[in-house]
Amino acid sequence: MRVISGTAKGRALKAVPGTGTRPTTDKVKEAIFSMIGPYFDGGQALDLYAGTGGLGIEALSRGMDRAVFVDGDKRALDVVQHNLQATRLEEQAEVYRNDAQRALKALAKRDVRFRLVFLDPPYKLRTIETIVQSLQSLALLEPNATIVVEHETDYAVEERIGRASCIRRVQYGDTMVSIYSVNTIEEDEEEMTDEQA
Repeated sequence: MRVISGTAKGRALKAVPGTGTRPTTDKVKEAIFSMIGPYFDGGQALDLYAGTGGLGIEALSRGMDRAVFVDGDKRALDVVQHNLQATRLEEQAEVYRNDAQRALKALAKRDVRFRLVFLDPPYKLRTIETIVQSLQSLALLEPNATIVVEHETDYAVEERIGRASCIRRVQYGDTMVSIYSVNTIEEDEEEMTDEQA
């Protein structure tokens, strides 16, 4: 695994020991960023089930200002810290060991807003809809935020989750990548128009 593009291009990334973490392959990562970027003009990213931190690190390398990495596994967070140091991006990152829902509640108390969110939970959890709803209800998303979800091909994630609409879905082997856009500004305006009518 490596950083594909940007300021840390070519830097090797360490993997998490054991079989509990399923890192995003370079091929899938490159495809994801060609769909959502490929480069960014600032903003904050959230890598919620961070694993190796590869997705959040790629986002930083490609121009995001800051990224928050969350994982419940200490070994994974040790690897994230190592990879941030190896890519010299640690000053732009915050790393937390926490359960996903508790982490979201803690971030909401800080009034943080994310432009880009990566969700690559362990396949057995199947909690994507719940997490995407929480991101919205806790006001953790910027207007027109993008949510990138990796999930099993047989997990039929909803096309629309609250105000998040799936705008792209691509399969790579047994992995499905679903890209959601959260168009809060347009919908608020539509609601006001409907009420006035």
